Amino acid sequence: MLRLHDLLIRLPALVLIPALVVGCVQVWNDPYPSDESAENILYSAFTNRPKHLDPVQSYSSDEATFLYQIYEPPLQYHYLKRPYALIPGTASSMPKVLRFGADGQPLAASAPNSAVDYSIYEVSIKPGILFQPHPAFATTPSGAPAYFPIDETTLASADSLGDFQHTGTRELVADDYIYQLKRLAHPGLHSPILELMSGYIPGLKRLHESLAEVAKANPDGWLDLREYELPGVERVDRYTYRIRVEGAYPQLLYWMSMPFFAPIPWEVDRFFAQSGMAEKNFTLDWWPVGTGPFMLVENDPNARMVLARNPNFRGETYPCEGDPEDVAAGLVKDCGKAIPFIDRAVFTREKESIPYWTKFLQGYYDASGVSSDNFDQAVQMGAEGEIGLSDDMKDKGIELMTSVAPSTMYMGFNMLDPVVGGSSEAARKLRLAISIAIDQEEFISVFLNGRGTAGMNPIPPGIFGAETGEAGINPYVYDWKDGQAVRKPVSEAKQLLREAGYPNGRDAKTGEPLVVYLDTTTGGFGEKAYSDWLLKQFRKIDVQLVVRSTDWNRFQDKLRKGSAQLFFLGWNADYPDPENFMFLLHGPQSRVETQGENAANYKNDRFDALFEQMKAMRDGPERLAILREMNRIIQHDAPWVYAFHPKSYVLQHAWVENRKPGQIIRNTLKYQRIDVEERARMRAQWNQPAMWPLVLLGALVLLFAWPAWRRYRAHETATAHTPGGLR
Repeated sequence: MLRLHDLLIRLPALVLIPALVVGCVQVWNDPYPSDESAENILYSAFTNRPKHLDPVQSYSSDEATFLYQIYEPPLQYHYLKRPYALIPGTASSMPKVLRFGADGQPLAASAPNSAVDYSIYEVSIKPGILFQPHPAFATTPSGAPAYFPIDETTLASADSLGDFQHTGTRELVADDYIYQLKRLAHPGLHSPILELMSGYIPGLKRLHESLAEVAKANPDGWLDLREYELPGVERVDRYTYRIRVEGAYPQLLYWMSMPFFAPIPWEVDRFFAQSGMAEKNFTLDWWPVGTGPFMLVENDPNARMVLARNPNFRGETYPCEGDPEDVAAGLVKDCGKAIPFIDRAVFTREKESIPYWTKFLQGYYDASGVSSDNFDQAVQMGAEGEIGLSDDMKDKGIELMTSVAPSTMYMGFNMLDPVVGGSSEAARKLRLAISIAIDQEEFISVFLNGRGTAGMNPIPPGIFGAETGEAGINPYVYDWKDGQAVRKPVSEAKQLLREAGYPNGRDAKTGEPLVVYLDTTTGGFGEKAYSDWLLKQFRKIDVQLVVRSTDWNRFQDKLRKGSAQLFFLGWNADYPDPENFMFLLHGPQSRVETQGENAANYKNDRFDALFEQMKAMRDGPERLAILREMNRIIQHDAPWVYAFHPKSYVLQHAWVENRKPGQIIRNTLKYQRIDVEERARMRAQWNQPAMWPLVLLGALVLLFAWPAWRRYRAHETATAHTPGGLR
């Protein structure tokens, strides 16, 4: 044990030891394992957990982040070209499109769509493409499947796909694409595009009905879809297949760039269908299997998702063509180089914006969006309203990318609801009164820092049919004054409410206050700030609003059953065509009746007829005239409050290269590159430990210890000079 004398002498050194130890650590707060620091890894984050990773079911941007890196449809978008341009993915060339008249004779390319009785899309796949390594393809020395049937011991000891000792692969063939198209009709998968595609691909609806009968008779059995015919799809040879489409539907090429049209091997379907697999999350909905540049190797949707380079990837090169702005931005300097550039991508779930933002500033995330919480810290507005980075961001070398998102956010009315729904004048005027009262411009200013434009109809800016100026306004909600759209006054909303039978927000017959219910998901518009703002909007017209916040699954269940009254939803463009937005109000796509994407369950015969006429037309004056009429119909009927179209703001660090905004293009990970050495250097610079608290602590200890040490030394000296003091 140290005596007081020894302790006081050594105290300064003891105080400085923690500082020396901490000072030896280069990056003391790194949230990732130390052995990852030099690896070629991209770090990102996600806020909402993916619900479906089965490509026949998935229809969410949260899921697209992962699916588009794993699955390869026949087509993809050119990464740099704008307007968006389709190019071959796994296809050897763009599909051959043949159109035929009612007499079965081929039509010239110039023939109008109205003359087309049916179309044939012939797709040829590049030979030699392999699926990622997977236990479903593994075989024994005798050639039998290694894990079919799977024994209980093997299954019991496996918690992830990596726990299976053996894997295999095989070549991608046309049958894999045909198998997936049949899965659209699988009764247990509830594909959201079944109803839409059933209107084009002959036999798809009938196949769905047949499979439903088989599944009902044998609910636990595996449906081997190879045994069932789909008349609208034909195998030509090992690498070629054809899709027949009723009439003309040029948008089918866009669909061929989406995971709905990606290949699924029957062996994988059979592997996951085995008894006991689903209980351990061994499903295609949890572990996707594709031919793309990456494969999912870690799936913890509440914490972390990890993609790793697919060792069997077919190989691809970085594009060489781009706009002049792309050349100036250095986006084509990797022209012709093999992709992907990164080895892994680690996605961490961040439920709150502040930790997400803090880690981005520390360099632990390579890119970040800009939330309202950190907008002022990241972005500054110039005197003329121009957008630029703040000085703090510039000092860190952070770059800002902005783009108009091809997206529509809206509040929907359930048209089956007895209060806000239906085609009566009273219900229509109630919906219009609410539409006027909700000040979208204020919402965009307060909650989005101006990053959006108020919606006039479902079509966002940049998509054909979206018009600016007076021609583009919603005349039932806005007036055109002094060269701009001005929201109608609240007094007009109150007048509409009186005409609807609710003077001063009360039922004219019963005197009871009008109460409406808005269903939202937790963490979205159910948050207190949003709710308080909405309550204020409804109070302007003396209507009581009740916000019911719930989880995503319960929310979706309410929409499926038609038990929601008002709800918030959004739609990101699948492809750059107005049909992809107008179908959200197409009667045959009703959520309750067909599980389609028409969540408002809106139905108008004239609108539906115009939709059928418009959907296959080429862009031009005739199509625009039809879109204008469709807009006037839905603006009059008001099944939605046409809320806003968001603007996208994305920040990235200087060590991230080859990122270009474009929300329709989602298979972007393979193009991105990371300067690992620069990232490590900047992380170390930005995350040096603060030494001054320890130094200050040491100084304070010395300050208070010095008098005690002086007294102790004086006592020792006095003791040494007193009689008997010497020993």
